[in-house]
Amino acid sequence: MNAFAIETDPAPSDQTVIVERDLLLSVDNVSLAFGGVKAITDISFNIEKGEIRAIIGPNGAGKTSMLNVINGFYHPQEGTITWQGKVRRKMKPYEAASQGIARTFQNVALFTGMTTLDNIMSGRSLKMHRNFFWQLLWRGPAEREEIEHRRKVEDIIDFLEIQAIRKTPVGKLPYGLQKRVELGRALAMEPELLLLDEPMAGMNLEEKEDMSRFILDVNREFGTTIALIEHDMGVVMDLSDRVVVLDYGKKIADGPPEEVQASQDVIDAYLGVSH
Repeated sequence: MNAFAIETDPAPSDQTVIVERDLLLSVDNVSLAFGGVKAITDISFNIEKGEIRAIIGPNGAGKTSMLNVINGFYHPQEGTITWQGKVRRKMKPYEAASQGIARTFQNVALFTGMTTLDNIMSGRSLKMHRNFFWQLLWRGPAEREEIEHRRKVEDIIDFLEIQAIRKTPVGKLPYGLQKRVELGRALAMEPELLLLDEPMAGMNLEEKEDMSRFILDVNREFGTTIALIEHDMGVVMDLSDRVVVLDYGKKIADGPPEEVQASQDVIDAYLGVSH
């Protein structure tokens, strides 16, 4: 779906020009409640193709609930989600994954007894099409298919610079490397939209710098659109093209990082000013 915005030409002629933007996903007036508790209230924003879109806010602001709505884990009581020009109706997480939405989680969700290679390989499952009979025999088409998918996984391992741990069970890895493996598994799905839920949580400064570099490279080299939740404001301001700010389940700001950072509502929310 294409959206159009009117901007003023900075030239002396002061003409207005139409700037076309390709919208990948649109959230329109979405509300989500659990019993009498409102997690999200009347939120609208969009994600443009190719951008890094940050979703920020204090703890309990509704950020993870918003990601869960986007990838189909929660179904909002009100509002619509439009994905690639089509309005979604109660999409399941596996359907979102098959349509190009991948995610990582606030708490690492890996198969701890499996190796780095096998964990990332699990992200290719939606790309494998040979039936159970061929998979059972593991000969001919099934063998060739798996070899091709393993090449893709090895490319991701090289990209993330984790060759040394490819055969290591992820349960034995430090937290920062587990986060990197989880990113690799999401990348193995070749997503159109990558949802990252606090990708820097629990990391030291060096690990954050590495993860920031990988996120930028994924966006620039693969052209992957990214929506991320992050509490480190330095990371948010450095990485994101646009930022939407939530507080108590409501949107209080939306725009370029510099504009959002200067918003008094945002400053009040982070300083804990009473509402």
